[in-house]
Amino acid sequence: MRGTGLLVARLVRVLLVEDSEADAFLVRELLSETGGAFEFQWVRTLGEARAVAASSVDVVLLDLGLPDADGITALQELRLALPGVAVLVLTGLADEDRGVDAVAAGAQDYLVKGQVDGRLLARSIRYAVERRRAESELRRLYAAELQAQENARLERGLLPQPQVTDERLRVLSRYRPGGDAVLGGDFFDVVETADGELHLLVGDVCGHGPDEAALGVALRIAWRALVLSGLDADRLLPVLEDVLVRERRSEEVFATLCMAVVDAPRTSMMLYLAGHPAPLSLGPEPQQLPDDLAGPPLGVLPGVAWGRRSVELGERWRLLLFSDGLVEGRAGDDRLGVEGLLEIARDCPHYGDTAALADHLIGRARELHGEPLPDDVAVLAVERR
Repeated sequence: MRGTGLLVARLVRVLLVEDSEADAFLVRELLSETGGAFEFQWVRTLGEARAVAASSVDVVLLDLGLPDADGITALQELRLALPGVAVLVLTGLADEDRGVDAVAAGAQDYLVKGQVDGRLLARSIRYAVERRRAESELRRLYAAELQAQENARLERGLLPQPQVTDERLRVLSRYRPGGDAVLGGDFFDVVETADGELHLLVGDVCGHGPDEAALGVALRIAWRALVLSGLDADRLLPVLEDVLVRERRSEEVFATLCMAVVDAPRTSMMLYLAGHPAPLSLGPEPQQLPDDLAGPPLGVLPGVAWGRRSVELGERWRLLLFSDGLVEGRAGDDRLGVEGLLEIARDCPHYGDTAALADHLIGRARELHGEPLPDDVAVLAVERR
Protein backbone atom coordinates (compact mmCIF):
# COMPACT_ATOMS: atom_id res chain seq x y z
CA MET A 1 0.00 0.00 0.00
CA ARG A 2 1.07 3.59 -0.60
CA GLY A 3 1.24 6.01 2.23
CA THR A 4 -1.73 8.33 2.48
CA GLY A 5 0.19 11.36 3.72
CA LEU A 6 -2.34 11.72 6.57
CA LEU A 7 -0.68 13.41 9.56
CA VAL A 8 -1.89 13.45 13.14
CA ALA A 9 -0.97 16.67 14.91
CA ARG A 10 0.31 15.05 18.12
CA LEU A 11 1.69 11.65 19.01
CA VAL A 12 -1.09 9.10 19.46
CA ARG A 13 -0.23 6.10 21.63
CA VAL A 14 -1.94 2.97 20.29
CA LEU A 15 -2.32 -0.32 22.12
CA LEU A 16 -3.38 -3.32 20.01
CA VAL A 17 -4.92 -6.22 21.91
CA GLU A 18 -4.86 -9.03 19.34
CA ASP A 19 -3.81 -12.68 19.57
CA SER A 20 -3.11 -13.04 15.84
CA GLU A 21 0.48 -12.18 14.94
CA ALA A 22 -0.48 -11.73 11.28
CA ASP A 23 -3.23 -9.23 12.13
CA ALA A 24 -0.87 -7.39 14.49
CA PHE A 25 1.75 -7.14 11.73
CA LEU A 26 -0.87 -5.76 9.32
CA VAL A 27 -2.03 -3.08 11.78
CA ARG A 28 1.54 -2.02 12.46
CA GLU A 29 2.23 -1.72 8.72
CA LEU A 30 -0.95 0.25 8.06
CA LEU A 31 -0.05 2.76 10.77
CA SER A 32 3.53 3.12 9.63
CA GLU A 33 2.45 3.83 6.07
CA THR A 34 0.17 6.70 7.01
CA GLY A 35 3.05 8.99 7.93
CA GLY A 36 1.18 9.88 11.13
CA ALA A 37 2.77 10.16 14.57
CA PHE A 38 1.79 6.86 16.19
CA GLU A 39 3.46 5.00 19.05
CA PHE A 40 2.51 1.32 18.73
CA GLN A 41 2.24 -1.37 21.43
CA TRP A 42 0.99 -4.91 20.93
CA VAL A 43 -0.22 -7.43 23.50
CA ARG A 44 -1.85 -10.80 22.87
CA THR A 45 -4.25 -11.08 25.81
CA LEU A 46 -6.51 -9.01 28.02
CA GLY A 47 -4.34 -9.97 30.97
CA GLU A 48 -1.33 -8.34 29.32
CA ALA A 49 -3.43 -5.27 28.51
CA ARG A 50 -4.32 -4.86 32.20
CA ALA A 51 -0.64 -4.51 32.99
CA VAL A 52 -0.34 -1.46 30.71
CA ALA A 53 -0.67 1.92 32.45
CA ALA A 54 -3.70 3.90 31.32
CA SER A 55 -1.56 7.05 31.26
CA SER A 56 0.60 5.52 28.50
CA VAL A 57 -2.28 4.82 26.09
CA ASP A 58 -4.58 7.08 24.07
CA VAL A 59 -6.54 4.44 22.18
CA VAL A 60 -6.95 0.65 22.28
CA LEU A 61 -7.61 -1.48 19.20
CA LEU A 62 -9.42 -4.46 20.68
CA ASP A 63 -10.07 -7.83 19.05
CA LEU A 64 -13.28 -9.29 20.47
CA GLY A 65 -12.02 -12.86 20.19
CA LEU A 66 -9.20 -13.13 22.72
CA PRO A 67 -7.93 -16.28 24.45
CA ASP A 68 -8.81 -14.99 27.95
CA ALA A 69 -11.94 -12.95 27.20
CA ASP A 70 -14.54 -12.79 24.48
CA GLY A 71 -17.04 -10.34 23.02
CA ILE A 72 -18.63 -7.64 25.17
CA THR A 73 -17.06 -9.14 28.29
CA ALA A 74 -13.62 -8.31 26.90
CA LEU A 75 -14.69 -4.72 26.22
CA GLN A 76 -16.17 -4.27 29.69
CA GLU A 77 -13.09 -5.64 31.42
CA LEU A 78 -10.81 -3.49 29.28
CA ARG A 79 -12.71 -0.33 30.09
CA LEU A 80 -12.37 -1.12 33.81
CA ALA A 81 -8.64 -1.78 33.39
CA LEU A 82 -7.97 1.33 31.26
CA PRO A 83 -10.56 3.95 32.25
CA GLY A 84 -10.70 7.07 30.13
CA VAL A 85 -8.97 5.43 27.15
CA ALA A 86 -10.69 5.38 23.75
CA VAL A 87 -11.54 1.91 22.42
CA LEU A 88 -11.86 0.83 18.78
CA VAL A 89 -13.21 -2.70 18.37
CA LEU A 90 -11.90 -5.00 15.61
CA THR A 91 -14.32 -7.59 14.24
CA GLY A 92 -14.42 -10.10 11.42
CA LEU A 93 -16.82 -9.64 8.55
CA ALA A 94 -19.11 -12.30 9.94
CA ASP A 95 -19.10 -10.64 13.40
CA GLU A 96 -20.05 -7.11 12.37
CA ASP A 97 -23.12 -7.23 14.59
CA ARG A 98 -20.84 -7.68 17.58
CA GLY A 99 -19.13 -4.44 16.61
CA VAL A 100 -22.46 -2.63 16.71
CA ASP A 101 -23.15 -4.15 20.14
CA ALA A 102 -19.72 -3.07 21.31
CA VAL A 103 -20.41 0.56 20.38
CA ALA A 104 -23.67 0.36 22.31
CA ALA A 105 -21.67 -0.98 25.27
CA GLY A 106 -19.22 1.93 25.29
CA ALA A 107 -16.70 1.50 22.47
CA GLN A 108 -16.06 4.63 20.40
CA ASP A 109 -16.33 2.77 17.07
CA TYR A 110 -15.65 -0.56 15.36
CA LEU A 111 -13.67 -1.63 12.29
CA VAL A 112 -14.06 -4.75 10.18
CA LYS A 113 -10.82 -6.60 9.55
CA GLY A 114 -9.93 -6.85 5.88
CA GLN A 115 -11.89 -3.72 5.02
CA VAL A 116 -9.51 -1.20 6.52
CA ASP A 117 -6.74 0.72 4.81
CA GLY A 118 -4.18 2.99 6.43
CA ARG A 119 -6.14 6.18 5.87
CA LEU A 120 -9.34 4.78 7.39
CA LEU A 121 -7.47 3.30 10.34
CA ALA A 122 -5.60 6.54 11.13
CA ARG A 123 -8.75 8.62 10.79
CA SER A 124 -10.78 6.21 12.95
CA ILE A 125 -8.11 6.30 15.66
CA ARG A 126 -8.02 10.09 15.64
CA TYR A 127 -11.82 10.37 15.77
CA ALA A 128 -12.05 7.78 18.55
CA VAL A 129 -9.56 9.72 20.68
CA GLU A 130 -11.38 13.01 20.11
CA ARG A 131 -14.77 11.41 20.72
CA ARG A 132 -13.57 9.95 23.99
CA ARG A 133 -12.12 13.30 25.00
CA ALA A 134 -15.44 14.99 24.19
CA GLU A 135 -17.35 12.39 26.21
CA SER A 136 -15.03 12.92 29.18
CA GLU A 137 -15.46 16.68 28.91
CA LEU A 138 -19.24 16.34 28.80
CA ARG A 139 -19.16 14.17 31.90
CA ARG A 140 -16.90 16.67 33.62
CA LEU A 141 -19.20 19.54 32.70
CA TYR A 142 -22.23 17.58 33.87
CA ALA A 143 -20.54 16.79 37.17
CA ALA A 144 -19.53 20.44 37.52
CA GLU A 145 -23.11 21.52 36.86
CA LEU A 146 -24.42 19.15 39.51
CA GLN A 147 -21.78 20.44 41.93
CA ALA A 148 -22.72 24.03 41.10
CA GLN A 149 -26.38 23.26 41.79
CA GLU A 150 -25.47 21.66 45.11
CA ASN A 151 -23.23 24.61 45.97
CA ALA A 152 -26.08 26.99 45.13
CA ARG A 153 -28.36 25.12 47.53
CA LEU A 154 -25.73 25.26 50.25
CA GLU A 155 -25.08 28.93 49.54
CA ARG A 156 -28.77 29.72 49.93
CA GLY A 157 -28.60 28.03 53.32
CA LEU A 158 -25.49 29.96 54.32
CA LEU A 159 -26.75 33.31 53.05
CA PRO A 160 -30.34 33.74 54.25
CA GLN A 161 -32.75 36.59 53.82
CA PRO A 162 -32.80 38.71 57.01
CA GLN A 163 -36.10 38.43 58.88
CA VAL A 164 -36.52 42.09 59.88
CA THR A 165 -39.65 44.27 59.74
CA ASP A 166 -38.40 47.34 61.62
CA GLU A 167 -38.06 50.04 58.95
CA ARG A 168 -35.51 51.91 61.05
CA LEU A 169 -33.05 49.03 60.66
CA ARG A 170 -30.81 48.48 57.68
CA VAL A 171 -29.08 45.11 57.25
CA LEU A 172 -26.45 44.22 54.68
CA SER A 173 -24.06 41.31 54.28
CA ARG A 174 -21.02 40.23 52.29
CA TYR A 175 -19.62 36.74 51.79
CA ARG A 176 -16.35 35.63 50.16
CA PRO A 177 -15.11 31.99 50.20
CA GLY A 178 -11.43 31.70 51.02
CA GLY A 179 -8.72 30.95 48.45
CA ASP A 180 -10.05 29.16 45.37
CA ALA A 181 -12.94 27.50 47.20
CA VAL A 182 -16.50 27.76 45.94
CA LEU A 183 -18.01 27.47 49.39
CA GLY A 184 -16.73 27.85 52.91
CA GLY A 185 -17.91 27.21 56.43
CA ASP A 186 -18.86 30.78 57.40
CA PHE A 187 -22.52 31.64 57.95
CA PHE A 188 -24.71 34.42 59.34
CA ASP A 189 -28.32 35.22 60.08
CA VAL A 190 -30.61 38.01 61.33
CA VAL A 191 -34.00 37.38 62.95
CA GLU A 192 -36.47 39.81 64.54
CA THR A 193 -38.77 37.96 66.94
CA ALA A 194 -42.37 38.74 67.81
CA ASP A 195 -41.36 40.42 71.09
CA GLY A 196 -39.29 42.96 69.14
CA GLU A 197 -35.84 41.57 69.93
CA LEU A 198 -33.28 41.50 67.14
CA HIS A 199 -31.02 38.44 67.02
CA LEU A 200 -27.74 38.57 65.09
CA LEU A 201 -25.38 35.72 64.27
CA VAL A 202 -22.04 35.23 62.52
CA GLY A 203 -20.31 31.86 62.68
CA ASP A 204 -17.37 29.99 61.22
CA VAL A 205 -16.94 26.23 60.90
CA CYS A 206 -13.25 25.35 60.68
CA GLY A 207 -12.21 24.22 57.22
CA HIS A 208 -13.42 24.86 53.68
CA GLY A 209 -15.64 23.06 51.22
CA PRO A 210 -19.06 21.38 50.97
CA ASP A 211 -18.79 19.40 54.23
CA GLU A 212 -18.04 22.50 56.26
CA ALA A 213 -20.68 24.46 54.37
CA ALA A 214 -23.28 21.77 55.08
CA LEU A 215 -22.43 21.87 58.79
CA GLY A 216 -22.62 25.67 58.72
CA VAL A 217 -26.08 25.45 57.15
CA ALA A 218 -27.17 22.98 59.82
CA LEU A 219 -25.99 25.28 62.61
CA ARG A 220 -27.57 28.37 61.08
CA ILE A 221 -30.94 26.70 60.53
CA ALA A 222 -30.85 25.21 64.03
CA TRP A 223 -30.08 28.67 65.46
CA ARG A 224 -32.96 30.28 63.57
CA ALA A 225 -35.38 27.56 64.65
CA LEU A 226 -34.31 27.89 68.27
CA VAL A 227 -34.62 31.68 68.19
CA LEU A 228 -38.08 31.55 66.62
CA SER A 229 -39.17 28.92 69.13
CA GLY A 230 -38.42 31.38 71.95
CA LEU A 231 -35.54 29.50 73.56
CA ASP A 232 -33.73 31.70 76.07
CA ALA A 233 -30.60 33.24 74.53
CA ASP A 234 -28.44 31.85 77.34
CA ARG A 235 -29.38 28.31 76.22
CA LEU A 236 -28.66 28.81 72.53
CA LEU A 237 -24.92 28.15 72.52
CA PRO A 238 -25.09 24.89 74.52
CA VAL A 239 -27.80 23.54 72.23
CA LEU A 240 -25.88 24.60 69.11
CA GLU A 241 -22.81 22.86 70.46
CA ASP A 242 -24.86 19.70 70.89
CA VAL A 243 -25.98 20.00 67.26
CA LEU A 244 -22.38 20.44 66.11
CA VAL A 245 -21.10 17.45 68.09
CA ARG A 246 -23.85 15.25 66.66
CA GLU A 247 -23.42 16.44 63.06
CA ARG A 248 -19.66 16.79 62.68
CA ARG A 249 -17.64 14.07 60.95
CA SER A 250 -14.59 14.39 63.18
CA GLU A 251 -13.92 15.38 66.77
CA GLU A 252 -11.40 17.90 65.43
CA VAL A 253 -14.16 20.00 63.83
CA PHE A 254 -15.23 23.07 65.79
CA ALA A 255 -17.07 26.32 65.13
CA THR A 256 -16.75 29.87 66.41
CA LEU A 257 -19.77 32.12 66.94
CA CYS A 258 -20.63 35.73 67.60
CA MET A 259 -24.22 36.18 68.71
CA ALA A 260 -25.95 39.40 69.74
CA VAL A 261 -29.47 40.04 71.05
CA VAL A 262 -30.63 43.65 70.67
CA ASP A 263 -33.52 44.58 72.95
CA ALA A 264 -36.89 45.79 71.66
CA PRO A 265 -36.18 49.50 72.32
CA ARG A 266 -33.00 49.03 70.22
CA THR A 267 -30.80 50.81 72.76
CA SER A 268 -28.79 47.93 74.25
CA MET A 269 -27.80 44.36 73.53
CA MET A 270 -26.38 41.20 75.01
CA LEU A 271 -23.20 39.93 73.33
CA TYR A 272 -22.14 36.26 73.31
CA LEU A 273 -18.75 35.16 71.96
CA ALA A 274 -17.59 31.59 71.42
CA GLY A 275 -14.00 31.83 70.21
CA HIS A 276 -15.02 34.57 67.77
CA PRO A 277 -13.86 38.19 67.37
CA ALA A 278 -16.15 40.80 68.87
CA PRO A 279 -18.05 43.12 66.48
CA LEU A 280 -17.02 46.63 65.55
CA SER A 281 -19.06 49.60 66.70
CA LEU A 282 -19.04 52.12 63.86
CA GLY A 283 -19.62 55.35 65.75
CA PRO A 284 -17.83 58.61 65.08
CA GLU A 285 -14.67 56.56 65.71
CA PRO A 286 -14.64 52.80 64.92
CA GLN A 287 -13.87 50.57 67.87
CA GLN A 288 -14.14 46.91 68.78
CA LEU A 289 -16.64 45.94 71.46
CA PRO A 290 -15.26 44.25 74.61
CA ASP A 291 -14.31 40.59 74.20
CA ASP A 292 -13.10 39.85 77.75
CA LEU A 293 -15.99 37.41 78.39
CA ALA A 294 -15.38 35.36 75.26
CA GLY A 295 -15.66 31.61 75.74
CA PRO A 296 -14.14 28.74 73.72
CA PRO A 297 -15.40 27.68 70.28
CA LEU A 298 -18.24 25.20 70.04
CA GLY A 299 -17.03 21.62 70.12
CA VAL A 300 -13.71 22.25 71.87
CA LEU A 301 -14.81 21.87 75.52
CA PRO A 302 -18.29 20.32 75.49
CA GLY A 303 -20.31 21.30 78.53
CA VAL A 304 -18.61 24.65 79.11
CA ALA A 305 -20.74 27.67 80.07
CA TRP A 306 -20.47 30.86 78.01
CA GLY A 307 -20.74 34.31 79.51
CA ARG A 308 -22.47 37.36 78.12
CA ARG A 309 -21.82 41.08 78.17
CA SER A 310 -24.32 43.92 78.14
CA VAL A 311 -23.51 46.64 75.61
CA GLU A 312 -25.17 50.05 75.51
CA LEU A 313 -25.96 51.16 71.95
CA GLY A 314 -27.77 54.48 72.24
CA GLU A 315 -30.46 55.75 69.87
CA ARG A 316 -28.44 55.53 66.64
CA TRP A 317 -25.77 52.93 66.05
CA ARG A 318 -23.96 50.80 63.50
CA LEU A 319 -22.55 47.35 64.17
CA LEU A 320 -20.29 45.26 61.97
CA LEU A 321 -20.02 41.56 62.75
CA PHE A 322 -17.36 39.64 60.84
CA SER A 323 -15.63 36.28 60.67
CA ASP A 324 -11.92 36.07 61.40
CA GLY A 325 -11.07 35.50 57.73
CA LEU A 326 -11.28 39.27 57.37
CA VAL A 327 -8.38 39.86 59.79
CA GLU A 328 -6.21 36.76 59.25
CA GLY A 329 -4.65 37.92 55.99
CA ARG A 330 -1.20 39.46 55.86
CA ALA A 331 -0.36 43.16 56.00
CA GLY A 332 3.32 43.26 55.19
CA ASP A 333 5.17 40.90 57.53
CA ASP A 334 2.38 40.75 60.10
CA ARG A 335 -1.18 39.55 60.30
CA LEU A 336 -3.72 42.32 59.65
CA GLY A 337 -5.56 41.75 62.92
CA VAL A 338 -8.42 43.77 64.35
CA GLU A 339 -6.21 46.83 64.88
CA GLY A 340 -5.31 46.81 61.21
CA LEU A 341 -8.99 46.48 60.32
CA LEU A 342 -9.84 49.47 62.51
CA GLU A 343 -7.13 51.48 60.79
CA ILE A 344 -8.59 50.60 57.37
CA ALA A 345 -12.02 51.70 58.61
CA ARG A 346 -10.66 55.03 59.89
CA ASP A 347 -9.01 55.73 56.54
CA CYS A 348 -12.06 54.77 54.47
CA PRO A 349 -13.20 57.82 52.44
CA HIS A 350 -16.79 56.54 52.62
CA TYR A 351 -16.85 55.63 56.30
CA GLY A 352 -20.42 56.91 56.72
CA ASP A 353 -21.73 54.65 53.94
CA THR A 354 -22.07 51.20 55.51
CA ALA A 355 -22.21 49.28 52.23
CA ALA A 356 -19.20 51.13 50.81
CA LEU A 357 -17.33 50.62 54.07
CA ALA A 358 -17.95 46.85 54.08
CA ASP A 359 -16.72 46.57 50.49
CA HIS A 360 -13.70 48.73 51.29
CA LEU A 361 -12.72 46.61 54.30
CA ILE A 362 -12.81 43.38 52.29
CA GLY A 363 -11.12 44.88 49.26
CA ARG A 364 -8.36 46.56 51.22
CA ALA A 365 -7.69 43.43 53.31
CA ARG A 366 -7.33 41.43 50.12
CA GLU A 367 -5.11 44.08 48.55
CA LEU A 368 -2.78 44.08 51.54
CA HIS A 369 -2.62 40.29 51.52
CA GLY A 370 -1.62 40.37 47.87
CA GLU A 371 -3.85 37.47 46.75
CA PRO A 372 -7.25 35.99 47.63
CA LEU A 373 -7.67 35.85 51.39
CA PRO A 374 -6.85 32.36 52.67
CA ASP A 375 -9.94 32.00 54.85
CA ASP A 376 -13.64 32.61 54.25
CA VAL A 377 -15.01 36.07 54.99
CA ALA A 378 -18.51 36.81 56.22
CA VAL A 379 -19.54 40.38 57.11
CA LEU A 380 -22.87 41.34 58.63
CA ALA A 381 -23.62 45.04 59.16
CA VAL A 382 -26.67 46.37 60.98
CA GLU A 383 -27.49 50.02 61.57
CA ARG A 384 -30.32 51.84 63.26
CA ARG A 385 -31.19 55.03 61.44
